[in-house]
Amino acid sequence: MIPDSAESAVSPAQVPAADNTLRMLRYLAGRPAPVAASAIARDLDLPRSTVYHLLTTLAAHGFVLHLREDRRWGLGTSAFELAGGYARQQPLARLGRPLVAALSDRLGESAHLAVMSGGDVLYIVEERAPRRPALVTDVGVRLPAHLTASGRAMLAALPREQVRALYPSASAFPDRTGVGPRTPRELREVLRVARARGHATEDSEVADGLRSVGAAVRDHTGWPVAAVAVTWADDDLDEAELAGAVRDTAAVLESRLRR
Repeated sequence: MIPDSAESAVSPAQVPAADNTLRMLRYLAGRPAPVAASAIARDLDLPRSTVYHLLTTLAAHGFVLHLREDRRWGLGTSAFELAGGYARQQPLARLGRPLVAALSDRLGESAHLAVMSGGDVLYIVEERAPRRPALVTDVGVRLPAHLTASGRAMLAALPREQVRALYPSASAFPDRTGVGPRTPRELREVLRVARARGHATEDSEVADGLRSVGAAVRDHTGWPVAAVAVTWADDDLDEAELAGAVRDTAAVLESRLRR
């Protein structure tokens, strides 16, 4: 173990590779879309050779991905895992739990808060409404993001290049009920509709007879860090009213996260 005095004496200049790696990850996290390696080198004042070597290592571990056709680099699924781990342990679940509970009470339906984890959503808050249908979702459960309202809401807020990297071909589309997008083209249309509406929906794509509506929660850079969703089985319910309540809850959580 390194003594406390030794830890305080270490400066970034003494571990340049680690310092440059973290600077690059922070830089990529702050970009609205993947960027060229030359832009990273220019903006961070690093040699291009250093940038390429670090990017190659980060890509091998899944922290960045290389969009070869566009010659650009963006965050990879391992970076999502780290972000999700922080969110589960820190403010997102703590701040989101009372808001999700209030949403469930207001609508009389089950409500959830989820984060992205690679190509899945991971549920971190679950509020079950009494006398409502049993759900497959629960805290710690993972489901394919492209089938869930929560996942679609977050995917719709991601740069299109990032979505393309997560879903490069038909093999990236696991199925649950026989309903839902099966190709990148079909997913693009689902996400286009979600962007236009400001929320995402799903109908019997996770479980037969159940529907959901979800809205993304964005950080100060616009990155979707989570999504709020409600699930119901009564076709007589007003989807527009549910969607409005979900969007309102997501907006409140956004504002509290940014304080």
